[in-house]
Amino acid sequence: MSKKTRNIIIAVALLLVLVIGAALIWNANRPEAQEGGKALEVTVVHGDESSKDFSFSTDAENLRTALEEQKLIEGTESEYGLFVTTVDGETADDTQQQWWCFSKDGEDLMTGVDDTMIADGEHYEITLKTGW
Repeated sequence: MSKKTRNIIIAVALLLVLVIGAALIWNANRPEAQEGGKALEVTVVHGDESSKDFSFSTDAENLRTALEEQKLIEGTESEYGLFVTTVDGETADDTQQQWWCFSKDGEDLMTGVDDTMIADGEHYEITLKTGW
């Protein structure tokens, strides 16, 4: 076996170890869904800057299911989960670079609605933004 082939095999093996390690760390630290009934508050800020508050209870584990149960969101499926296009009846206009921003207690979410686990008493904001 040549030195170049051996180095490639070592590099691939190290990469595989790193990927498996990262997956194990993520799995051990991912947020857990709270079981049972949860009370949530959601504030929707529309394009005209008016806002509407929603309070409801749910047994859902993630934000997507909770919001779909209330018929608050619609969207299209993607490889990353639901891409939300409509909230509380208002659809974001791509031609104006509009999009829905999801936040929890004022902090933008780093996960999509499918991967955002919810717990009792949480408050979420959904704001129509303009500009990428």
